[in-house]
Amino acid sequence: MARLVRPCVLVLVIAFTLALQPRVAGQTWQVPRTSWGHADLQGTWSTATITPLERPADLAGKAFFTEKEAADYERQIVERTNRDQRADNAATDVARAYNDFWWDSGTRVVPTRRTSLIVDPPEGRIPPLTPEADKRQAALAEVRKTRGPADHPEDRNLWERCITRGLPTAMLPQVYNNNYQIMQTRDHVVILAEMIHDARVIPIDNRPHQPAHLRYWMGDSVGRWEGDTLVVETTNFTDKTSYRGSGENLRLVERFTRTAPDILTYMVTVHDPSTFTRPWTIELPVRRSDGEIYEYACHEANYGLEGILRGHRAEEKYATEAATKKTPK
Repeated sequence: MARLVRPCVLVLVIAFTLALQPRVAGQTWQVPRTSWGHADLQGTWSTATITPLERPADLAGKAFFTEKEAADYERQIVERTNRDQRADNAATDVARAYNDFWWDSGTRVVPTRRTSLIVDPPEGRIPPLTPEADKRQAALAEVRKTRGPADHPEDRNLWERCITRGLPTAMLPQVYNNNYQIMQTRDHVVILAEMIHDARVIPIDNRPHQPAHLRYWMGDSVGRWEGDTLVVETTNFTDKTSYRGSGENLRLVERFTRTAPDILTYMVTVHDPSTFTRPWTIELPVRRSDGEIYEYACHEANYGLEGILRGHRAEEKYATEAATKKTPK
């Protein structure tokens, strides 16, 4: 009897093992590698998502959506933000600038179904500013009271002037042009952002940061590998590329990790003790994109900025003439 049982058991075991092989293979996805052994992060990735940076007040205490809640939230946001809806007044319609065709801010929450991109602090909100940062903001507000919004080109932000979006903004979701492309060599990683054509060339050869007196729009980025995660530390920012009120002491630590065949998880921790009462972290799982990186033609700097300045001069002239008519002679 024993001789008859053993072959039957063996056949059943083999059949069961073969039946499981596709499922097991699916569960043991391996991080793809370059020919020199690093994790392969290359490709085009899209950051488009409707998940907000900070957790909305009505979702306080709720870190994750259920599947149904996520679907309901996506539907509500897409309907509410449709730019093709007509407003009750012409001013609102004009302020929308483009119809919905031109916007590409995404229609889905992040794959993790988090309710905010900020994962630390746990409440999903940017930490309070320090007293020093509050003073800087107050001083800036006073300056703005003494001059108009477009007295000079420098009064407009760097994005509007087509200079840069800065960091970490260039890596985060926006209204359109949400793609970036990663290219790798043995000793460098290049990240090309579609919006405002920012290209970051990041050495990963253990070199030190640039001297402290050298300051850059996008900071000075130096990378290293920690296992299969690319870690990039960026310092040496100017005081002109403020992020959420940050100063030139801003330090960013970014982490890029392949977590699925079509997902690259991006994390960035914001350090600036002169601005924020504690460091804070953003997590953004970005999806692989089949699209291409398009050349960015920034018409705002070509003629839009001139129009803004001319419009402001016209407003000043109108205000002066109106004041003169009211002044008794």
